[in-house]
Amino acid sequence: MKLIVGLGNPGAKYEGNRHNIGFMAVDEIHRRHSGFQPWRARFQGQVSEGRPGSEKVLLLKPSTYMNESGRSVGEAMRFFKLEPADIVVIYDELDLPPAKFRMKAGGGHGGHNGLRSITAHIGEAYRRLRLGIGHPGDKKLVSNYVLGDFAKADAEWLEPLMIEIADNADLLAEGKDSQFANKLTLALEPEKAQRKPKQESGDAPAAKSGKPKGQSHIRQARQPKQVNLPKSGPMADMLKKLLGGDKS
Repeated sequence: MKLIVGLGNPGAKYEGNRHNIGFMAVDEIHRRHSGFQPWRARFQGQVSEGRPGSEKVLLLKPSTYMNESGRSVGEAMRFFKLEPADIVVIYDELDLPPAKFRMKAGGGHGGHNGLRSITAHIGEAYRRLRLGIGHPGDKKLVSNYVLGDFAKADAEWLEPLMIEIADNADLLAEGKDSQFANKLTLALEPEKAQRKPKQESGDAPAAKSGKPKGQSHIRQARQPKQVNLPKSGPMADMLKKLLGGDKS
């Protein structure tokens, strides 16, 4: 059993917030893998069990609000007798530009209150998938920025990123973090993958892939053919709001 945790705040009020990108990622994993069970309340959060590949996975969205995420994660970890290395936490990262990501195992919380809480409950040796949302440029603006919704233009990189994370969730479950990062880099930034074959600052090494190389989000935005938008689910609802398709 592996535990994949998405961080965010519960409720429709926060659904499209930058701070909720972790919720969005696990929602997309749930949507794109038919074997997952319906969401249900457990461990002070919403959970779903399934297999994105060969490994059994529990998806978890803590309902404790961001600052108390560790209570939910710690309860699930103890119940299944997991080690921190069995846990992947997906969350927003101010210090990375939008559309960028990094895989990391262990380390500090970097001022992120969700990580601060998790570390207090289970230690710091868990794995992290950091998803860049950019920085507003002034520390005083951070709170309103992270609790603000993604802009309409963000859909051009946000939707492909969510899909690639979901489609390669089996690698996360199997602990193959470098291969996971490499798959995302090949799909979203193929030029970078070719230019930097060696691992550097959290980037994965370039490797041969069984799938055709994808295009960067910049090229996807410029060309008429893009990844098909999801038809249903939380990610689809959020994108409809961003793109103006939902006036409710």
